[in-house]
Amino acid sequence: MLDLLLSEGSGTATSLSEQLPVTRQAVAKHLLVLDRVGLVHATTAGREKQFRVDQAQLARAVAQLADVGAAWDSRLQRIKRIAETIQRGKDQDGESEKKQ
Repeated sequence: MLDLLLSEGSGTATSLSEQLPVTRQAVAKHLLVLDRVGLVHATTAGREKQFRVDQAQLARAVAQLADVGAAWDSRLQRIKRIAETIQRGKDQDGESEKKQ
């Protein structure tokens, strides 16, 4: 939905739902959530609301998500190292038992 708004500049729930595999009501609900968190802004155009992406807010969200992603990557690397250390210990214990 954000990709469509970015590529087209703006859109209504109706115009977006015509390009997505969901109902206009579902699109409208999503747009209201995005509006509430500041990722899009609505202006009334006749009977419908025209939505436009707040690119500055989107850039902040992208940066924040990148930071969270980097933190999780770091955590997962630590978990991987711990698991590999444990596995090496088990492998060494198994080899010691075979020799005895």
